[in-house]
Amino acid sequence: GYKKVSGNGFFKTLFNLGVGGEFRTYYKLWQMGEKYILTNVYLPKEDNSTSESDIIVINEYGIFVFESKNYSGFIYGGENSKTCTQSFGKFKKFKFLNPILQNKGHIKSIDEYLDNKYTGKFYSFIVFSERCSLKKIKLSGKNVFVIKRNKLESEYKKLLKRETKKLSPSEVREIYAVLKTKSNVGEDIKKKHIENIQKKLNA
Repeated sequence: GYKKVSGNGFFKTLFNLGVGGEFRTYYKLWQMGEKYILTNVYLPKEDNSTSESDIIVINEYGIFVFESKNYSGFIYGGENSKTCTQSFGKFKKFKFLNPILQNKGHIKSIDEYLDNKYTGKFYSFIVFSERCSLKKIKLSGKNVFVIKRNKLESEYKKLLKRETKKLSPSEVREIYAVLKTKSNVGEDIKKKHIENIQKKLNA
């Protein structure tokens, strides 16, 4: 279950909206029969900071990296802009780090950690809450998907139907075993990671 995989209990999940969105995404993937799911995978980056992937799914079609955003309001943003905007009307707007770029960085970190053996076999999913409205999200990347959670199952199944298998069963198990060692790390690494994100947002 999710608690065993993520280290987050039910009540912590319930009271933390970010984790709540992540839980719903995890649960949907689990319901679809995915067996090799990892949450909160922290990997080292070249600048001594860390990269945290919310959810990673490994199956014979590739490595799927999910960034979960449990936001409401209107969401605006381009694929390559540093930040996106959450808007609740003309006078109430908030900036947040562009999750498309964030996930691109996560994939780069995972690929490097796996010795670049699986380059080109990754898919990026940015999953927003059903409570938001996605506006003017421009995408050019073939393997990048920005969707609301209620579209996750249909888009994911559609993708698997049109793709070919890229990994053997033994490769799937090997990737899962390697990345599992970096899942659910200590609180000190999590704290440092959050501090780095805040620094980037204020830069």
